[in-house]
Amino acid sequence: MLSMVLGIQVGYEHPAFSQNLAFLRQIFLNLVKAIVAPLLFSTLVVGIAGHSNLKQVGRLGWKSLLYFEIVTTIALIIGLIAINISQAGVGIVKPEIMEKLPDTKPLTWAEHIIDIFPSNFIKAIYDGKVLQIVVFSVLFAIGLAMLKEERKRPMLRACESLSEAMFKFTNIIMYFAPIGIGAAMAVTVGHLGINVLENLLKLVITLYVSLIIFLFGVLLPVAKMIRIPLNKFIQAIREPVSIAFATTSSDSALPKAMENMEKFGVPRKIVSFVIPTGYTFNLDGTTLYLSLASVFVAQAADIHLSIGSQVAMGLILMLTSKGVAAVPRASLIILIATADQFHLPLWPIAAIFGIDELMDMARTSVNVVGNTLASCVVARWEGEFDDAKAMAFNEKEAGAIIEK
Repeated sequence: MLSMVLGIQVGYEHPAFSQNLAFLRQIFLNLVKAIVAPLLFSTLVVGIAGHSNLKQVGRLGWKSLLYFEIVTTIALIIGLIAINISQAGVGIVKPEIMEKLPDTKPLTWAEHIIDIFPSNFIKAIYDGKVLQIVVFSVLFAIGLAMLKEERKRPMLRACESLSEAMFKFTNIIMYFAPIGIGAAMAVTVGHLGINVLENLLKLVITLYVSLIIFLFGVLLPVAKMIRIPLNKFIQAIREPVSIAFATTSSDSALPKAMENMEKFGVPRKIVSFVIPTGYTFNLDGTTLYLSLASVFVAQAADIHLSIGSQVAMGLILMLTSKGVAAVPRASLIILIATADQFHLPLWPIAAIFGIDELMDMARTSVNVVGNTLASCVVARWEGEFDDAKAMAFNEKEAGAIIEK
């Protein structure tokens, strides 16, 4: 948190110099992304093949998806209501100079489905396709679970060692986190300035208020319903959420989120399945943003959308966002493709592109909160949430419990 404050100060007072710090942010992101694939593979294999309970894998799947879809639908509705109340897009004047939008090619439904299944595991790692890594790891783990014990044990022990090593790797990288996060904040503030464009400030406020309503009106009641100690849960997610906020990347928070949720009392087999899957199917903040931003585009272009049209666009956005990469500005690509599909002009998206970093911070943080809570929900639903470990949560004590 201190590094974030210092980064803001550097970006504000020395905007030109702050852009030279971008390499520190990128080093941190690169190191964290290097952890993701081996960590997902090893934890999923150990979690599934280590218990040989293939029926539970199916249960985890349908329970996770059911919860994901309920929560993301609520997020979609909140976004639509918020933008219709604030009317943030009404009165936006088309700017003369706009940010250059990234190139995009909308995928067909068949291509979306095909994209779930990897043709090359190494390529899936290279491209950062989290869902493809999960699918391969689950199928590999099921195949391993079907082997005889003497054939299965060597691979299982290797994956257990790899999993432990990657968690240690994460701890090492986190020593660099303050530098990477401070640099990320300096670059962002230096690029945007403290005072964002006045005519877009209303959109930013609408998003932040909507996400706060979602956090306290949806996720907080869910947390109370499943009876988890809120103060300890906040301690557990504080670091991964801070990392996600500063870097605008869910990937950067994934290793620490998984590690802390296991320390918080969620079994590793559930953590390793639910959180990575949630990165594809449970992007609460992104879904809310997409529903809000799509109507903003229509408002800015002075195009009236009926409630039915808004809901239809929101549902399409919710579906097409499944599988979106957990990297900065990925949801903007989805928004561009969908706006093009509905014959909406792209200039309003170009207008908000310059301040998208500011909105990406908030929606990415909510994505991480939503996915860590989802792992607790499924663990409680399975009757495997460890209340004693949750109540005793702190970094050193929980680490010692896991070691034993």
